[in-house]
Amino acid sequence: MASDTIGIYGLFTDPDVDKAREHFRAKSRKMVNKVTTVREAVERLVQDGDYIAVGGFGTNRIPTAVLHEIVRQHKKNLGLSGHTATHDCQILAAGDCMDRCDVAYVVGLEARGLSKISRQAFETGKVKAVEWTNAALAWRYKAAAMGVPFVPARSMLGTDTATYSALKTVDCPYTGVKLAALPALFPDVGIIHVHRADVYGNCQIDGIMVSDYDMARAAKRLIITTERLVPHDNIRQQPDRTVIPYYCVDAVIEVPYGSYPGNMPYEYFSDEEHLKEWLAAERNEADLRAFMAKYIYGVRDFNQYLELCGGLERMQKLRNQEFLLNGQGR
Repeated sequence: MASDTIGIYGLFTDPDVDKAREHFRAKSRKMVNKVTTVREAVERLVQDGDYIAVGGFGTNRIPTAVLHEIVRQHKKNLGLSGHTATHDCQILAAGDCMDRCDVAYVVGLEARGLSKISRQAFETGKVKAVEWTNAALAWRYKAAAMGVPFVPARSMLGTDTATYSALKTVDCPYTGVKLAALPALFPDVGIIHVHRADVYGNCQIDGIMVSDYDMARAAKRLIITTERLVPHDNIRQQPDRTVIPYYCVDAVIEVPYGSYPGNMPYEYFSDEEHLKEWLAAERNEADLRAFMAKYIYGVRDFNQYLELCGGLERMQKLRNQEFLLNGQGR
């Protein structure tokens, strides 16, 4: 099966499945209580230089509490899988935490505008970028979850995105058609926010999962934050809804409103005013320093951040807004 190199860049991560299997083989599969704190989880599981992947989509169902703690602990030289990474990329760029990124969708916060601090990180070369599509990054997780070094696809072929990637192609052994060979992506650390989890790490997600099913299985270490911890018996009553099994998970933290200021589907709407405040603070360096000092470096944890942003009164308004948008007004 002939192969050709299309992209001009190299990979940030090793797609060697056998090496990854050595790690996963040594990972404990005991069903033990994994409940901890955000601070402890980041201290123990996120090291300088790690390559991280973030669950959710854009500003939806993102693990904001963990991202803030990564910044608060001054983690450095991180790699990021930029699969629909908008506010998460913005947070890490503001904290000067990353130096490389597999880019599919970053910088833009959808209709809200562009993150200046994220854009500067790429334009100045502070963060090295290798391009992919959202589909390509999703399928790279899938290859890793499947235990194969690559998956064939037609994504990116014939585009400049392919040129500025690390893509190789292969000839199909059945038809001879040239296909993209998307390499397996094994993040050092995956971080996912879910609706429900038990103390062992069995997780359930309401609504679309995006790529979290595969990413959870591809990540060498996995941190879960959850809106609520539920009894194990509740999980067992609906086993078909458990999309992330306990043996993938290394830490579980109950963080109500843990996706704020992002949207948590069926729970609370995004805080558009606070996201505007983020974007406005990036207009000059002094304002951004003051913003970070107030909301991240100057607070002890995510709960204190929520209090600064309006506390339970603000969270309830966002919850009501989500219910109204979903036809569940009360």
